[in-house]
Amino acid sequence: MNPEPLPDLDRVIHEKARLAIVSALSATPSLTFTDLRNLLGMTDGNLTSHLRILQEAGLVSLTKSSGEARPQTTCCLSGEGRAAFSRYLGHLEQILTQFRKTTPPA
Repeated sequence: MNPEPLPDLDRVIHEKARLAIVSALSATPSLTFTDLRNLLGMTDGNLTSHLRILQEAGLVSLTKSSGEARPQTTCCLSGEGRAAFSRYLGHLEQILTQFRKTTPPA
């Protein structure tokens, strides 16, 4: 397999936990921090660290509200985050297409 498409993978998204976060957020307009944490089975600290990286890259936006008994953080993909995830999936498709062309059927 020609490794050309591999450098195109977004390294911010490609990390396993961040890929899970972006995948979950791509399927819904937003999730609360608690719902995202529970869905992915992550600790608060681990999720916070990965969300910070995604937020610094402009891929995720976080909104804090205090309307309820305690503050709540809502997470969503930004427009750039949705575009970056779409590009990421396109690169994976290129890799799969190339693999299928170069791998003989079993």
